[in-house]
Amino acid sequence: MLTLPNILTLSRIVTVPLLAFFLWWPNWAFGYGVGFAIYTLMGVTDYFDGYLARSSGAVSRLGIFLDPIADKIMVAAVILVLAAQGILRGPYVGDMHVIAGLVILIREIAVSGLREYLGPLKVSIPVSRLAKWKTTFQIVCLGALILGNALPHWNYWIGDFEFNLPHTVGLATLWGAAALTLITGWDYLRVGLKHMD
Repeated sequence: MLTLPNILTLSRIVTVPLLAFFLWWPNWAFGYGVGFAIYTLMGVTDYFDGYLARSSGAVSRLGIFLDPIADKIMVAAVILVLAAQGILRGPYVGDMHVIAGLVILIREIAVSGLREYLGPLKVSIPVSRLAKWKTTFQIVCLGALILGNALPHWNYWIGDFEFNLPHTVGLATLWGAAALTLITGWDYLRVGLKHMD
């Protein structure tokens, strides 16, 4: 059933390769600027597809199925491209920021598998308030990391070290998202374990 909310959700999935294309060259500030605009537009459609579905009574099984998939595809694609192009790199710990990205990816896959397992058992896992904060941190961190490459000269100095402001915010919130990911992932796992033999 292709309602407007479902079309918006599908548009996010279809747009992921275009977003990945603009993020592929880390020294292309204009490309990252376009990528940031696309990423922001995808975030706006994510809000409006849910809002329109609820307000118009057009919530559908297709929409319930597609919406979380669209979110996970976008997050996974951005994390993978940024990791591949060396964007998840920063002062003091270097490439260790990739670990935070991996934590997020592993949790998304694990929770998806858990929901699939619990589905036939008619057990639903409601989204907690903390999980919504985790999603907010994810959206902010990935957007800031993209923006940091779009604005490579938006820098500040601490002693002898030069930092890009959006990039630094992105790395900090990436670890915040990873921490919340572990907490919420454990909460979901505890619920799931109660229904396993």
